[in-house]
Amino acid sequence: MKTLLNLEEAAEFALGLALFLQLEYAWWWFPVLLLAPDVGMIGYLINSKIGAFTYNLTHHKAVAISFILVGLFVLTDIYTAIGAIMLAHSAMDRIFGYGLKYSDRFQHTHLGEIGNN
Repeated sequence: MKTLLNLEEAAEFALGLALFLQLEYAWWWFPVLLLAPDVGMIGYLINSKIGAFTYNLTHHKAVAISFILVGLFVLTDIYTAIGAIMLAHSAMDRIFGYGLKYSDRFQHTHLGEIGNN
């Protein structure tokens, strides 16, 4: 099952990359911005509840898809680019075992504990 789920995440990563490459931005912006959604971790400097909220906001696929749809229907490429980066980043995180966070601590995710196989 884990392999099947990782294949699904890889497909979502590829979709994010493909969407980004359809835009009129230089290709190298994709790898440069790929880790940008991790800015959501800054909330952990305040406390774990705020950290989980800000992290989950920048890593939730529905938020990424919302940005993509706004970009496609409002015809503003920047929203599509942000959504594509968020989708690809979130899929990449899930492949590596980093899920959405519970508010008690960073290591407690919807995929289980980070660091425990």
